[in-house]
Amino acid sequence: MWNLEDKFTGWVDVPLSPKGKEESISAGKKIDGTRIDVVYVSHLMRAKDTLFLMISQWHHEKRIPIIYHPEDKRISKWEKNSSDKSLELPIFESVELAERYYGKLQGQNKAESARKFGAEQVRIWRRSFDVRPPGGESLKDTAERTLPYFKKYIVKDLKLGKNVLVVAHGNSLRSIAMYIEGMSREEILNFELKTGISLIYTFDDKMKLESKELLG
Repeated sequence: MWNLEDKFTGWVDVPLSPKGKEESISAGKKIDGTRIDVVYVSHLMRAKDTLFLMISQWHHEKRIPIIYHPEDKRISKWEKNSSDKSLELPIFESVELAERYYGKLQGQNKAESARKFGAEQVRIWRRSFDVRPPGGESLKDTAERTLPYFKKYIVKDLKLGKNVLVVAHGNSLRSIAMYIEGMSREEILNFELKTGISLIYTFDDKMKLESKELLG
């Protein structure tokens, strides 16, 4: 919703806009019929809303989606169950996949920020690899939390031959794409992910990237 007001959102838990809901439904339709074995999703509401709008379009999916919260010890302990795991679609929620944290810029209109700090300074904060906005994260900082999570959990499932869906945000996904595609610091600055677009990577059994496909 804050995109409509051209505001920095970051970690503020703002819901999807009507356009975002439409894009999520469209994205879900485009992968309907694809077997998804496990899902990883950001803890932010707009990512989870995106995911469940996508799932609503999977008309052949009979499994029950269940969100697990491994980073919260009490929830993780109490949500354990003895049901038949083949009847569920496991979803793992994590703060590590959240959007880049914009610090003191969060909630500010981007044009107003440009007038306040200077257009060039705001451009550097938004587009450089390792320059932080005031009190916030750079893309490098974002990668330092997304990539350990990606390698520990998502790569593990990929090595088991599972089809993994990751639903997150522009910058958290850019940091992962940078690693997967071996992009340089300069190349990632020109790499954009449009909202509502599925980026499909295929790997061989040694986790070497075989192909990349955009479903727009």
